[in-house]
Amino acid sequence: MTEPTPRIAFIGLGQMGSRMAGRLAEAGLQLTVHDADARAMEPFGAERSHPSPKAAVAGCDMLLTMLPNGRVSQEVVLAADPAPGVLVVEMSSSDPADTRALGASLAERRVALIDAPVSGGIKRAATGELAIMAGGEVHDLERARPVLDHLGRRIFHCGPLGAGGAMKALNNLLSAAGFAATIEVLQIGRRFGLEPGLMLDVLNNSTGRNNTTEVKIAPFVLSGRFDSGFALDLMVKDLTTALALADRTVTDVPLSQLALELWREAGGDLEHGVDHTALARWYETRTGTQLRS
Repeated sequence: MTEPTPRIAFIGLGQMGSRMAGRLAEAGLQLTVHDADARAMEPFGAERSHPSPKAAVAGCDMLLTMLPNGRVSQEVVLAADPAPGVLVVEMSSSDPADTRALGASLAERRVALIDAPVSGGIKRAATGELAIMAGGEVHDLERARPVLDHLGRRIFHCGPLGAGGAMKALNNLLSAAGFAATIEVLQIGRRFGLEPGLMLDVLNNSTGRNNTTEVKIAPFVLSGRFDSGFALDLMVKDLTTALALADRTVTDVPLSQLALELWREAGGDLEHGVDHTALARWYETRTGTQLRS
């Protein structure tokens, strides 16, 4: 017997959420949406759009959230007041402690929760090729999988509730350190007399190849666009979460601590709301050496 199609509410229609909810709409799933900015709901039409979290969630079987952080998610989900039996899929990048606190609150209402943050950026959000890192009970993940399959090409069960958020923060810690290291390498080479485009070709065919060299430098740094779709302040948030995990696990991480301090300093010097790839522009100002052509 075919399982009935779940009724889904999606809250949080920012850069990532709008594309993810769009994938679900294109797949023909029963979908309602909400965002604090009414303009973000316009592409989904009046029938799907609702003025409050509670209105969006009413009558739904599953609630997906893509919000700025765990504290906001906790406030929104509790305000939505999902009915007993609803499955909440928290897809924001959240501190595991916040996720577990939300899970405890929802359990009292007989509402299940999994955390399932994503990686891949706005391009992969639009094509449904995200990597999804999930934490929670296996049976809850399996219940969500038919919906998540529209959003990601790989879904990893990382462990109990909060494990997805931990994995996402650690992924972004490595990504942030790699981005800063790559910019420093390009700065040294540029000041020596090497062309950034040539260096990038060499790196991408050598052992220094990484996500930054392959995906970010040419389209977002050398172009001068700095518009990958992931904000610098969100990177700092994820680094802060990762370093908090290091503290809780009593792990000595001197390099990671330096990375957090560097990204925080850049965030304080650059204008509010800049893309994380603008870190390269911060370096250019510090050194007086421009990488952009």
